[in-house]
Amino acid sequence: METATVTTVVQQAAQTNSFWDFLLMILLVLSGFLAGRFMKYFCEQAIRKTPLGQSSLRRTVLELSARSTTFPATAIGICLALRLLAVKSSLRGDVTAVLITIVVTYVVYQMAELSGWWVRHLRAKTRTALDDMMEPVVRKTLRTVTVILGLVQIAQQLSDKPITSILAGLGVGGLAVALAAQDTIKNFFGSLVIFADRPFQMGDSVSVDSTEGTVEEVGMRSTRLRTVDGHLVTIPNGELANKSIRNITRRPYIKRLANIAVACDTPPGKMERALTIIKEELNRANQKMHPDMPPRVHFNEFNSASLNIQVIYWFVPASDYWAFMEFDQSFNLAVLSRFNEEGIEFAFPGRLQPRAN
Repeated sequence: METATVTTVVQQAAQTNSFWDFLLMILLVLSGFLAGRFMKYFCEQAIRKTPLGQSSLRRTVLELSARSTTFPATAIGICLALRLLAVKSSLRGDVTAVLITIVVTYVVYQMAELSGWWVRHLRAKTRTALDDMMEPVVRKTLRTVTVILGLVQIAQQLSDKPITSILAGLGVGGLAVALAAQDTIKNFFGSLVIFADRPFQMGDSVSVDSTEGTVEEVGMRSTRLRTVDGHLVTIPNGELANKSIRNITRRPYIKRLANIAVACDTPPGKMERALTIIKEELNRANQKMHPDMPPRVHFNEFNSASLNIQVIYWFVPASDYWAFMEFDQSFNLAVLSRFNEEGIEFAFPGRLQPRAN
């Protein structure tokens, strides 16, 4: 591209072009803008006529078109206006080429949203929730590649150098950038590891170190978890890929281990009765127990101040934690009530010591 100062170009255009030329150029740009707004309005009207549950691809294309028409139409008006500008044809051609490249990059960048439709279409066939994780990764990757290619093309147009020379220069510069962006590269490859290994899906409840929450988004750099108290926690994928992840959603049951301590002077007959009461209460809730793992109730230990009854059961469904808490409460109350009726005393200080895993 030939070098020319902005001042020189403006002076040349002002001296050569007439008032009517400038007025026509303004009208061309304005016409392009208005045409873009009209196409946006047309697309929005078509969207309103498209049922939400039908023609997903058509609706997606219309929504993208509504967002993407104004700028390209305005750019076309600018290109037409430049043809009237009295400057060197080479300069006008370079500016037009750069503008067209920007428009194409912008349109392709917006159309990367179509990857979301493709992922949803794929999910409908594969029936896997993991594709929800795939959507933002594919979209962001396509947009990043589009921007890089657009910048390379613009650099080639402005420098008049072959694209191979520019790519070679980017290779040398890319090494320096890679050294300065090691964490970013680490996080990107971490996201690929997460996507390939599939330790969780969108919407799963997971525990990482001391953080427990629901997976809201898996990006190219980080994963976002929403904790129970509402905080949004961002964990770099490079770190997450090397950590132990507990997927709470995928557990087949919720295990509870409870130690019920009764008084150390409890006679054998009452101890046997205590075991029977606990088993009866658990048998009443048989539908809430895992079918392959029956409850376990044992008099397992002599403590210094108590006799210990260990109770283990596996609650289902594991997806409903609050139902598990309600069942624990009803079970505890039932045991407390029946022990009082039978005269079975808890060890001082009488307690149930539950632990839910």
